Amino acid sequence: MNIYVSNLSYKTTNNSLQELFAKYGEVTSSSVIVDRETGRSRCFGFIDMPVDVEGKKALSELNEMEFEGNTISVKIARPRLDRK
Repeated sequence: MNIYVSNLSYKTTNNSLQELFAKYGEVTSSSVIVDRETGRSRCFGFIDMPVDVEGKKALSELNEMEFEGNTISVKIARPRLDRK
């Protein structure tokens, strides 16, 4: 399950995001998206959890939770549209 996490703190790292979700099950990847020009966080990221049951539990328990000073939003990620 690919999960979209928004409203992250500027100080959130790939590791801290992974640790948060790992409490609910296996995490195969974690990425906080950064601006290409500045290298600064864009305050959203993605988590991959291979077991849907674990991913759904993380969704329900972490959505609207405070994490590193911000109230995060957690949703199932929409498929990426091809850019032309």
